[in-house]
Amino acid sequence: MPHAVTILPDDAPGPRACDGTGQQGAGPAPAREPAAGSDFAPLLRVVRGQGLLERRPGWYAARVAVNLLGLGAVSAGVLLLGDSWWTLTLALPLAVLWARTAFLAHDAGHSQISGNRTVNRALGLVHGNLLLGMNEAWWNDKHVRHHAHPNHVDKDPDVGVGALVWTQGQAARRVGFARWVTRNQARLFFPMLLLEGIALKVSGFRYLRRQPVRDRVLSASLMTAHLVFWGALFLAAMPVGKAVVFALLLHALFGLHLGAAFAPNHKGMEMPDPDGDRWGHLRRQVLTSRNVRGAVLTDWFLGGLNYQIEHHLFPSMPRPHLRLAQPLVRAHCAAVGVPYTETGLVESYRQGLAHLHETGAPLR
Repeated sequence: MPHAVTILPDDAPGPRACDGTGQQGAGPAPAREPAAGSDFAPLLRVVRGQGLLERRPGWYAARVAVNLLGLGAVSAGVLLLGDSWWTLTLALPLAVLWARTAFLAHDAGHSQISGNRTVNRALGLVHGNLLLGMNEAWWNDKHVRHHAHPNHVDKDPDVGVGALVWTQGQAARRVGFARWVTRNQARLFFPMLLLEGIALKVSGFRYLRRQPVRDRVLSASLMTAHLVFWGALFLAAMPVGKAVVFALLLHALFGLHLGAAFAPNHKGMEMPDPDGDRWGHLRRQVLTSRNVRGAVLTDWFLGGLNYQIEHHLFPSMPRPHLRLAQPLVRAHCAAVGVPYTETGLVESYRQGLAHLHETGAPLR
């Protein structure tokens, strides 16, 4: 997961984004106010004035402690149930706790937890590399570019050509098996998420060769420790066959949960024209993002990512403040004439899948 990811609008204050190696760039730039004519500047002043950009270390400390206790309890349960098919039922709560771990690593990467870069980096390494086996440097590199240019087909890696494609231009270049996948990608989307948990680990290990030697050794050591710990735990409790089944089920459920949390955020929203006019920070982040309506359960299930608009406007805002900023952001968008998109969870999936289906339409 990322570390020290704080994306700046061109007209907002704060630290610069990381460079393309996944390492921190020149560091924090001197704080400065947005340009006077910016439509983001008044909103930033209001949000800052209400203290919504101040950190909540106590709130996060409680969540980290509860999550670690949960991981310990489920691990103990795996050992106690041992060689029983009932042990497989614990893959579900463990997958949920892994997703909580990913959300905490995500927040650490955005400097939401602490104002200290070293603390955030340590939290990212522990929750990302050690507890999840994911390379936070890889995620950081990818996530920085996504936040800087959301849904920009040439600059956002999340809408680049991969297992799925996001534009009909991308679809037209598909051949062979990939072309069949694109024709059916809407119906294949959720089944493909079952592979995401493993894919995240593979991508993290592949990224190691791009890291400086010292960072590479640290990242590889922590990710290897993750594999050794969980592998030893599963093998201590179960025969090899059941351990493999448990691990595969765990990663499938984890990938499905994490993918279901990220899927509603941008899929089916505006995709900036590479040759079009340059958007300011407010429009670039709001028009490409979608919020998901809901209450406490939705906030918990989606890890606060249901406030995607607020998160993209203020990446370092602590998670518990996002819901407090929402009415301010919605009112400001109405005042300046920027559409603010918010749907229910099921409708967000429907819109995203409809976009995938439409993208593959020419191939059908």
